[in-house]
Amino acid sequence: MGDDGAFFDTIIACLSEVFTAPSREIFARLASSWVICPGRKTVTNLYRLAEPLSERAHDAYHRFLRQGAWSLSELWRIVACLLVAAFCPEGRMPIDLDDTLFHKTGRRIEDAAWWRDAVASTGQRVVHAFGLNLVVLTLRVKAPWGGEPLGLPVNMRLHRKGGKSLLDLAAEAVVETASWFPMREFDLCADGFYSSLAGYCLERVFFTSRMRRDAALFNLPPERKKGQRGRPRKRGERLLCPEEMASSYDGWWKRVKVDERGKDRERLVFTRDVLWYKVCPEQAVRLVVSRDPSGKEKDDFFFTTDTGAAPEDVVARYAGRWSIEDTFRNTKQHLGGQDPQTWKGQGPERAAAFSLVLYSVVWLWYIETHGARVSWLPVPWYPAKKTPSFLDALISLRRVLWRRRIFTASESSSLMPEIADGLIHVLSRAA
Repeated sequence: MGDDGAFFDTIIACLSEVFTAPSREIFARLASSWVICPGRKTVTNLYRLAEPLSERAHDAYHRFLRQGAWSLSELWRIVACLLVAAFCPEGRMPIDLDDTLFHKTGRRIEDAAWWRDAVASTGQRVVHAFGLNLVVLTLRVKAPWGGEPLGLPVNMRLHRKGGKSLLDLAAEAVVETASWFPMREFDLCADGFYSSLAGYCLERVFFTSRMRRDAALFNLPPERKKGQRGRPRKRGERLLCPEEMASSYDGWWKRVKVDERGKDRERLVFTRDVLWYKVCPEQAVRLVVSRDPSGKEKDDFFFTTDTGAAPEDVVARYAGRWSIEDTFRNTKQHLGGQDPQTWKGQGPERAAAFSLVLYSVVWLWYIETHGARVSWLPVPWYPAKKTPSFLDALISLRRVLWRRRIFTASESSSLMPEIADGLIHVLSRAA
């Protein structure tokens, strides 16, 4: 237990380099209090745990988020460096991109606005909600226990009404993250909304996304003949759209085995290098069509700027993108990312980023201290459970932090071990 707590302290100490001397202790107390806080993660509730003796005024914690003299970008840089050193020290870095809505209430919350709620909306009905629209970049990590990968946040941008578009913010986050690792290449994956990022031609970034079924595709422009006059052609002959290609070219399918979120599945794939002129006029992309051999699922259409990629790898890359959706769900449900009631200045943005940073910190701590060993208590209604959830990792860290709070450096304890263990077990599950 002591070693586990020490490693958490080490992570927090690395992140504390961002802050000025007066703010470091506030950051450390806020981080541990956020993890163990039962109930809503409002700044006031966190303050009660961070300052049980009220040594600092509660507004010190509000000021820390609202106008503290520290850089959110620098905090993300250190988080990214820690995660890459632990999980991806060499080779291409797999990263995923998406936006999410952190719901808020109140009329005077800085940078909050009405946005389309992708979770509540359907094909027939668009639902709008009030909150913060965040563009998040995650590092995709293979867990030591296998199965579905994890998406650990490494950068974030806040989308403001009247400001930069989601695409521009996404490109900005990717470029900044790439600048932290100038010798590395990246496999970036995002859903079809961000397909236009292929046209940004981001340096050292290979982009994978969905392609429209009715996309206007062309052959590459033909080579110019010697002495040919006129400007060079920008595109070749028009091709069938992806859906028509999938229906017409029956003999071009190849049966492959694809790793889809930790599970091997058989797929039929069709691939062809094309020019999607409207989205990416400067370079060819590789179209990959994935088909269910049983015919139960509809065809999927993907593309990548990595024209040397095997089709099964392209399908696997996109399937692994789902890890970022799990990140959003866990951050909101288990870390209370939407709870902090900060209204002014940089407070709302920083509080949202703080919850995403803690998500990465919890998984980093858990994997490095527990690995693939079982850390959860077996329950009769889930006997086949073999892999930990984020809640299991969070509960494990809470146990360590609560034990340290209850038992000080003194070796003796007035509580019997059975009572203490039962108390800590209940506290670690309180949320």
